[in-house]
Amino acid sequence: MYAIITVVGKDKIGILSAVCTFLAQKNINIEDISQTILQGDFIMIMRVDVSQCTTPLAEVAVEIAAEGKTLGVDITLRHEDIFNAMHNV
Repeated sequence: MYAIITVVGKDKIGILSAVCTFLAQKNINIEDISQTILQGDFIMIMRVDVSQCTTPLAEVAVEIAAEGKTLGVDITLRHEDIFNAMHNV
């Protein structure tokens, strides 16, 4: 089972490290990642494998959003099917 994580906010040191540490603690594996800095904004999209995570996906989404707030960025986690449905009009 896969999910999509998006991270958007002002660039600063430690964003990628904090997100990766959070995912490792939840036993979530990063399958693909794309990131860029656009005029000082950090933008990242990750495809992650959540099949080994024992925490319900909805709970992980709330927790990672809270982690984003502490970092000063917006982080969302959505099941891949939901993400794809939202972006296929």
